[in-house]
Amino acid sequence: MSQAAPIKVHDTLNAYDRAIPFFNYPAQFKANEQGYMQVFKDVCSRGAYILQKDLADFEASIAKFLNVKHVIGAADGTNAIMIGLMALGIEPGDEIIVSSHTYIATASAGHMLGAKIVPCDIGPDNLMDAKSAEKCVTEKTKVILPTHVNGRTCNMDAIMDVANKHGVMVAEDAAQALGSKFKGQCAGTFGKFGTFSFYPAKILGCFGDGGALITNDDKIAEQVRALRDHGRNEKGEVVLWGTNARLDNLQAAFLNYNFKDYDHIMARRRAIAAKYTQGLSNIPELRLPSGPDADKDHYDIYQNYEIAAERREALREYLKEKGIGTIIQWAGTPIHQFKKLGFTQSLPQTDHFFERCMMLPMNMSLSDEDVVFVIKAVRSFYGK
Repeated sequence: MSQAAPIKVHDTLNAYDRAIPFFNYPAQFKANEQGYMQVFKDVCSRGAYILQKDLADFEASIAKFLNVKHVIGAADGTNAIMIGLMALGIEPGDEIIVSSHTYIATASAGHMLGAKIVPCDIGPDNLMDAKSAEKCVTEKTKVILPTHVNGRTCNMDAIMDVANKHGVMVAEDAAQALGSKFKGQCAGTFGKFGTFSFYPAKILGCFGDGGALITNDDKIAEQVRALRDHGRNEKGEVVLWGTNARLDNLQAAFLNYNFKDYDHIMARRRAIAAKYTQGLSNIPELRLPSGPDADKDHYDIYQNYEIAAERREALREYLKEKGIGTIIQWAGTPIHQFKKLGFTQSLPQTDHFFERCMMLPMNMSLSDEDVVFVIKAVRSFYGK
């Protein structure tokens, strides 16, 4: 259970002795500087840079954690999606359905293969709406590609039902959802493959770009391993056209070091989310994400704490004056609003959400005092 301790919120907002950035990149390194330096010296002293034991160890750690057969480290989450789609045989003219509430990378990975990207609307949980996705299905649809946003897994029962009904494949963009679950099953394990990102601000992040693809399909795994390494098989023979999408061994070593504390990291983020939920739940101008224990079907890990707020821009400016950093995810633009990319869809639920959405600080550098200060600032803005 993720019970939050009672929060004392006063009528007045007192001065605070430090700023609260949305994400504190230097703090991420400083928190474990000695350990990181040991990892760096170990890897570099061995000259172990590309496809070495550290990468294999990290892949094994993630495979055990997710209970999957294959984990293949990739250069980043975008390349992981792209080579996964290549392994599924996606060709020019094929259609891929995505949620419009996602980063452009989800769409561009398929577009670079010549596929047509079809954005669909979101549901009440701000994730892919299965009914909207079904309306997008045509005879050219090959893949439904949901994104598990903010550390919450989509309703995969509904999405898999649509896919099975129409005979299309499912792949998952789980970039923000390593360890998130729906009905006890981990994000990324429902479809043909799932992908993750290890961008520095992710819950499990490295010091640059990084990603991984997971699958229980032996054939897909074999193809993806070749595709990420110039089309070479385990014997070093070039057996197909590939690319260079390998996860650097040094980054894998850093990730494996961080992963040893992952259970604590997830628990801490859930505890922060519980505090936010407790402190902000009675403000009618806000719509909050589901609390950590509010839904028995979901185990959320809170990559972000994304709210919908009345008078959003004024609230953000007020928080900025108090030294609190906020952002609007993906620069405030869902996929279907990129009109220069040719999208013409009308998606009212997504449009409405992006008029109001913003994210409060959510990371491991936050203290309980920081979280309480953020809560007090938001409450003060709304006169609570």
